[in-house]
Amino acid sequence: MTKWTKLLTTLILASTATISQADELMVAVAANFTAPMKRIVEQYQQETGDEVKVSFGSSGKLLAQIRNGAPFDIFLSADQKKPIALEESGDAVSGSRFTYAKGTLVLWSADNGVNVEEKLKQSDYSKLSLANPRLAPYGEAATEVMDKLGLNGSKGSWVMGENINQAWQYVASGNAQLGFVAMSQIMQDGKIISGSSWVVPETMYSPIRQDAVLLKSAADKPAAKRLLQYLRSEVAKQQILAFGYSLDS
Repeated sequence: MTKWTKLLTTLILASTATISQADELMVAVAANFTAPMKRIVEQYQQETGDEVKVSFGSSGKLLAQIRNGAPFDIFLSADQKKPIALEESGDAVSGSRFTYAKGTLVLWSADNGVNVEEKLKQSDYSKLSLANPRLAPYGEAATEVMDKLGLNGSKGSWVMGENINQAWQYVASGNAQLGFVAMSQIMQDGKIISGSSWVVPETMYSPIRQDAVLLKSAADKPAAKRLLQYLRSEVAKQQILAFGYSLDS
């Protein structure tokens, strides 16, 4: 065997080893985390060679899909309650759960130069958009804010999205003048990029701690553990912070 033949054989073996270690992942991700997750997945795939397929939706619907046998490996919820419930039912790996981000609720108008806080308090709108609180933790937080402001009597003007992305779309399309959205939907690289907003004080709603968990079916899947570890890396944290989330101390 010549020197070049040996070198070629070595390269082929190394390439085969890399391919064998790569894997395909199915990840269920809360809708509010769409933008940062797309960036994180792109970086992760480039670094590892693993293929990641992501399904975005309301945490409640994703939980129902998992319980009905959807072939997900990892669940990134918009709250803690649902991952904890999966741990308790034995559908998730005990000890794998952690908070990957803390969410920020924002009242938003697609128009510039609007005092959205004042418009809300004066009921100066025809439609207010929010995510369905039965399915989406950001919707639950929005109803807490409305209750604290004594504005729950305006429910007749509320339009509810199935998830936070749909709540944002109602405002972006002009079908609602105001809407409670996630900061990540209007922020990019640390800057709010459109419309007018009021960052709701954290004292007005329960903390939105968003937990990730490894599902039981992927307990022995190395790629799933790699991705969860990557979510805790400095590279991923930079993306999370750039979209307006904070990190658990």
